[in-house]
Amino acid sequence: MGAAGVAGVAAAADRDISLPGLGRLAATAQDDDRRGDDRTAPERDGAEDGRPDTPGTGKRGVVSVPCDAAKLVAALVSANAEGGAELRLAPKCRYTLTEAFHETDQYDGGIRDAREAADAAETPGDAEAPPHNPADDTAGLPAIYQPITIDGAGATIARDAQAAAFRFFTVRDGGELTLRDLELHNGRSAIEGGSVHVVHGATAVVERVTVTQSTSLSPEGGGGGIFNDGNMVVTDSTFIGNSASGAAGKGGGLLNGGVLTLKRSEFHRNSANGYGGGLGNYRGAAEVEGTTFAQNSASQGGGLASFSARTKVYDTELLHNTAQIGGGAANSDAVLVMRKMTIRGNTSTVNGGGISTVQGLLPLDDSVVDGNTTHGLGAGIYAAKSNLLVRGSDVTANEAVGAASKGGGIYALQGSAAIYTSKITRNAATLKPGGIFGEHAQVKIDDESVVVENEPTNCEGSAVPIAHCFR
Repeated sequence: MGAAGVAGVAAAADRDISLPGLGRLAATAQDDDRRGDDRTAPERDGAEDGRPDTPGTGKRGVVSVPCDAAKLVAALVSANAEGGAELRLAPKCRYTLTEAFHETDQYDGGIRDAREAADAAETPGDAEAPPHNPADDTAGLPAIYQPITIDGAGATIARDAQAAAFRFFTVRDGGELTLRDLELHNGRSAIEGGSVHVVHGATAVVERVTVTQSTSLSPEGGGGGIFNDGNMVVTDSTFIGNSASGAAGKGGGLLNGGVLTLKRSEFHRNSANGYGGGLGNYRGAAEVEGTTFAQNSASQGGGLASFSARTKVYDTELLHNTAQIGGGAANSDAVLVMRKMTIRGNTSTVNGGGISTVQGLLPLDDSVVDGNTTHGLGAGIYAAKSNLLVRGSDVTANEAVGAASKGGGIYALQGSAAIYTSKITRNAATLKPGGIFGEHAQVKIDDESVVVENEPTNCEGSAVPIAHCFR
């Protein structure tokens, strides 16, 4: 087990590492490197002296990092100084960080300032928000400014339980971070990104990574596990027990404000006080495929939330998530495209047991919305001022159980709901109807759809007449 508490401004040149604050440890590492002592110094494989194997390729040798958190810090400082590196961690090692790493921030703010100016112009109220305190933007490891790959080999990077709040990685403009086969545990940030923060001009790839018990304390930001404002690809990864715990925190597992591709991953028992218990997509673009969101919770969108965003979700499960609005998923002032979904066993205390969409576009294709519950309106789907399209899907066995609940299958308020080649069956509500309720909405059911066996009625009791609805 390696532990480190590292402070001071860091710089490195070539292979010599100078780290004020590391003291005797850094000097020892340099001496050992000169002697070729493999037991203490980061070990290079491949190109001698880290020079490219072939001119113009930028290919470098792999640096093996001993099971010592201070050596990991030193290796990252050197990697930044040398224009990038690939690091291989000690297999199954636990690198425990005890305090934030302090360095001169090279973040010039060019892209950041342009983004913030654009945001303020688009949403004037944002200009009144207090700026971040730089002292809150802390990380346990050096900021990533270069293309750096970390092959974890099953290792864990953890924040000591008694340490002050800090995340692990901050990826700055121009930085490219790849994390592979690694666990990040107990990160904690006063602002966005409990474990990882990718800024607007940065890139990250996360492969086979587990993010656990990490927290964002940002009052209105979030990303308990990861916050992405740049370009990120996440595959075969797991987010467990992370939290966006600010009063309006977003994205308990992951908050996206940039461009996100998420594939074959799992989100379990994450939470957000605002929206997006598992995943929050806010003013970003996200594509999700082959992913499971289970037992996550939030005020809106227990499993996932798309707010002022563009989100596509394919071949994905939303299971047993909870929220006030949108137990499985919530869409607000946004586009949420869903295909080949299983949305089952989710619960809302207000509206939309399975799905809620408000002032949005939501096409649902080739999907199952089954066994969801609400104490308010729309146990399967709640749509208000939205364009809802249900195509080739089954909305079955959902229950609206509150004293004034209606629309066990679908509740449409204003906007439009169009149902094609679908089944709305065996749903139930306390008040009529149990199948489909429409109020100030255009509700269309094609000849190939079936609305039967809903209790107490299929569509009788709807505020607007619904053709092709069996009563």
